[in-house]
Order: sequence, then C-alpha cells, then structure tokens
Amino acid sequence: MFIGDIVGSPGRKAVAGLLPGLQVSHQLDLVIANGENAAGGNGITPDTASEIYAAGVDVITCGDHLWDQKEVAVLLNEESRFVRPVNYPVGTPGQGSAIINREGLTPVGVINAQGNTFMRGELDNPFRRVKEEVKKIGPNAPIIFLDFHAEATSEKIAMARMLDGEVSAVIGTHTHVQTADDFIYPGGTAFLCDAGFTGPHDGVLGREWEPVVERFLTSQPQRFPVAKDRILLQGVVVEVDDITGKAISMQRVSEALNQ
Repeated sequence: MFIGDIVGSPGRKAVAGLLPGLQVSHQLDLVIANGENAAGGNGITPDTASEIYAAGVDVITCGDHLWDQKEVAVLLNEESRFVRPVNYPVGTPGQGSAIINREGLTPVGVINAQGNTFMRGELDNPFRRVKEEVKKIGPNAPIIFLDFHAEATSEKIAMARMLDGEVSAVIGTHTHVQTADDFIYPGGTAFLCDAGFTGPHDGVLGREWEPVVERFLTSQPQRFPVAKDRILLQGVVVEVDDITGKAISMQRVSEALNQ
C-alpha cells in the first residue's frame, strides 16, 4: 500500500487509527507513505517519523518540503527507511532509494523523485536520474515502486510511460487531490497520477480554507494552519506478482477516520 501525503497531526492520527484495519482487510505486505507534510503541515521530524513508523508504515518518502524542518538532517543521515528525492545533486545527504529485505517477502525497491515542471527550484533531470536508479537497484529488487512527487500531470504520465515494464508502480504525489486515472500499463506498471492526501479534507488541501481564500483575494502573505475535520486516509493498494514484478491489480483507497 502507498499512503498519500500525510498532513500534520490529523494525518498522523488517520494513519494510526486506520492503517491496522487496512493491513488486515487488504492483507498488506508492505506500506509506503509520503511524509513531507507530517510535521505541522510543513516538513518532517524524527518524532513525527517515529509516529508514522510505529503505526505500521515501512518506508517514508518525501518531496519539495524536505528541508522545512532542520531536524530532518537526523533522518537523512541515520534512518535507512527514509527516502528523499533521488534527483538532488550528488553529495546531498540521505538516499534516493531503499531496498526492503524482509523474511518471506520478495525484495522491494522504493525510489522517490521530484518533478521539475512548475516546482520550486530546479533539481537534476528526474527522468535520467530515475532511469539510473532503476538500473542500479533492479538486480537486487524484483519489485520497484516509484513515488513521483510532481505538479504536472503530463510529467507524471510521461514518467510512467517511460518506465512501463521496468518498475512495478509509479504513483504520483504533491497535488493532494486523488485522481481517478488508476491504470496498469501494457508492460505491467501500475500508475495513478495522484494518491491524494491523508489528513483533514474540510479546508483547502489540508489547510484551513479562510486564509487560503484571503491569499487569493489580496495576493498578500498568509499563514495556512492545518485544518481539523473530515479526516481521510487516501492512497492506493497495488498487488504485484513477486516473480515478474508486474502489477496484477490496483485499488484506490479513501477511508474516513471516525472522529
């Protein structure tokens, strides 16, 4: 299972409250989650990451809010289950991929990449860097999952098309709106343009809606507190053939936390 962007305390509560049941109902072998908004809606810290791991998440990926909390350095330098975008320049702390080896489970490679189109800052070309990373970890990971943290739908679709048959799944994050284009390409790669987000859905993309509207009305800076209600866990479950690494089926998930 992949869990879409976890936003603040409400998102962490949704993972803690809903993931155990989803693990049983979907017979999950591995759980990956994007945690770049886990700490107050901006970035991630060792403490918030610990909450997410304790809830049953195996690997945390990130995105353009990677550097919002200075404490992230601890995760980058010490946590083998934390993956930042692979297309940061060579020498950047942390890792762009991880291979999960567990008894009874086919090794799974997890790659994180960040898009360039309409995103803050220019990183290395994600298409080239992902290609290199797939070639690097492929011999040791028959199953490969890519979290592509990007704004443009065209960039996400192009990435999945390029990798069809080379990876098991390409799941998009960043826009916080779950799309309905889940599809398995002819080569066996599962694709979803955006997994949605895990957290409060009564505002705007997890934030209280009033200051967001004020920003649009006045073009003046505003603080965007995390919203509180209508908390959902969103993501996708992908079934993969553990010999071929090809996706067999996929199902979007959007579960409400009982408040």
